[in-house]
Amino acid sequence: MTSTDRATERGGDLLARHRAVLPNWQALYYDDPLEIVGGQGRRLTGGDGRTYLDFFAGILSNSLGYGVPEINDAVRRQLDTGVVHTSTAYLGRAQVEYAERVAELSGIPGAKVFFVNSGTEANEAALLLTTHARRSNQVLALRNSYHGRAFATVAITGNRSWGTSSLSPVHVSYVHGGYRYRSPFRHLSDADYIEACVDDLRDVIQTTTAGDVACMIAEPIQGVGGFATPPDGLYGAMKQVLDEYGIHFVTDEVQTGWGRTGEHFWGYQAHDVVPDVLTFAKGAAGGLAIGGVVARADLMDGLNASSLSTFGGNPLAMAAANATLDYLLAHDLQANAAKLGAKLMSGLRALADGTNIVGDVRGKGLMIGLELVEPGTDTPSPRAAAMVLAECRRGGLLVGKGGLHGNVIRIGPPLTLTEDEAEEGLAIASDAIGRVYEALV
Repeated sequence: MTSTDRATERGGDLLARHRAVLPNWQALYYDDPLEIVGGQGRRLTGGDGRTYLDFFAGILSNSLGYGVPEINDAVRRQLDTGVVHTSTAYLGRAQVEYAERVAELSGIPGAKVFFVNSGTEANEAALLLTTHARRSNQVLALRNSYHGRAFATVAITGNRSWGTSSLSPVHVSYVHGGYRYRSPFRHLSDADYIEACVDDLRDVIQTTTAGDVACMIAEPIQGVGGFATPPDGLYGAMKQVLDEYGIHFVTDEVQTGWGRTGEHFWGYQAHDVVPDVLTFAKGAAGGLAIGGVVARADLMDGLNASSLSTFGGNPLAMAAANATLDYLLAHDLQANAAKLGAKLMSGLRALADGTNIVGDVRGKGLMIGLELVEPGTDTPSPRAAAMVLAECRRGGLLVGKGGLHGNVIRIGPPLTLTEDEAEEGLAIASDAIGRVYEALV
C-alpha cells in the first residue's frame, strides 16, 4: 500500500467518524473532504500528503498565514506564564492595551471595546447594545447578508440558505444594496444605484417598521454572500436617512477588517461614514478565536445590568491579537493587499472576458468573488462552482465557495501573500476555470 493509499484510508475513516458524531449541517468541501495536518507561510499540507497554496485562509481568519514566528512566540510567552485564562473579574494588561489600540483604529470617537470569541457573538452583542438603547427590537439588514449562526444573528441574515429558523427575537426588515449583480437596480450608474437604494431604505422604514428602529447592520462587502460589493458611498448616503430616524449604524467588519480590502483599514471607510458600532473577529488574532464590538461610549455603557464574556479577551487570544496587529502594521499588509489584489483582479477579469461561465468578478484587495453562471446566461451555476473548487484543489490551490446560490468562488488569501504566489494561484485558478468551461460548453 502506498503512502497516498494509506492517507486515503485514514481520511475515509475520519470522514465516517465525522459524520457519526458531528451535525449533518456542518458541511465539508469536496466529495472527498480534506484533512489539514500542517502549514507554513501560505501553504497547507493535507492528510493526502499533498501541499496546497491557500487562497481562503480558514475563511479569512488566518490573516498572516501559518507558522509565523512573531505570533507563535507571543503565544508561547503567554503559555510560559502558566495563565491562559483569568476571566473578566481581573485586570488584563494585554486586553487593555489591545482595546486602546482598536478603539483608536476604529474611527469611532470616544469608543469602548467589548471582547468575545467570534463574529456571531460580536454581532449578537451589537444587537443587544442597540436594541437596548432604542428600547426597540426592530432591525434593518441587507438582502444577501450573513451575520452569524446564533438566534438573533440568523434572524438578521438575509440569505435563505443560512436561515435555519423563522423564529426570531427581533423584527427584521431587509433593504436593497449589498448584492448589485442580481439587483433590480443593477443597470443604473453608481450614483443612481445609490439613490435607488436610499429611496428603498426610506420606503422600508416608512412601510414595514414603527419608525423607532434600533439599528441597521451591514457588511461593507458581503462575505458569505459571495463577496458582493456595493458602490463606494452607499452606506454614507444611507446613514443620512438613518440619522433622521435616530437609527444606529452597525458595520460588520468580521471579514473586511484589518486592511483586507487594500484601500482602507476597515471596509466602512469607503463609504464616507462613521459607524456607531463596529464588529470584528476572524483575522484579528492570526487564527486564534477572537471577536469584539467597538461602540460609542454611551452605547457601550448603556446596559443597566451586569454582563460579561467568560473567555472574551483571554490572555492567550490577546497575546496573539497584539502580535498580529503589530505584524499587520509593521509590514503594511494593507498596501500588500491593495497591490496583489489588483494583480489578481486584473488577471481574473481578463479570464472572465474569455469565457461565458464567469458572470461577475468583484471585490477589493484580497477579497475577490467570481460568480459562475450557466454558459452564456446569467443563471446561477452551483455545479460550475463545485467543479472549479475541485479543479483548483486538483491543481494545488484551495479556494472558498459561497453566494446566495452557492455559485461564487471566494478568494481570500492570507494578507502576507507574495507576488510569486499570487501569480501561481492565478495560473491554477485560470487553468481550473478553463477546464470547467470546456466541460460545460
